[in-house]
Amino acid sequence: MGLIFWYGNLDAPEIEQVEIEIIDVEVISVNKVASTAKLTLTFLVKNPSETTFTVSVISYDLYADGALLGSGQYSTADIAMPGRAIFSSGAEIPLKNIFELEKSEINDEIYQAVLDDGISSFKAEGVIIAESAWSSIEKKFDIST
Repeated sequence: MGLIFWYGNLDAPEIEQVEIEIIDVEVISVNKVASTAKLTLTFLVKNPSETTFTVSVISYDLYADGALLGSGQYSTADIAMPGRAIFSSGAEIPLKNIFELEKSEINDEIYQAVLDDGISSFKAEGVIIAESAWSSIEKKFDIST
């Protein structure tokens, strides 16, 4: 039994090399009645290792010019591994996520700045979960545009 555990974790150091960055934040719709907006957040995930993996979850808190906008999550956890984006060696794949922004949860000035494309920097901090056929890792990140 111990041999299976040992073998299954051999590729964990390779998977931990996963890299993530934010490449775009875009307002896609605004609901003026409900005072909400939908943003598309695009992460670029890179595999600098030799081990192929998939990404099942990216959980994050999103900040605009230092102000917390809220939490979001990209998830393919309910999709079987063969149905997910495959990160082979050297792969760089953009993963898009819809983020719900609620005016009632943040400062009015920050909300309007997001809608008017007046934010100088977005920041996301959280955890990415990458999985190979044999193992799974959680890696913390803190990234900015």
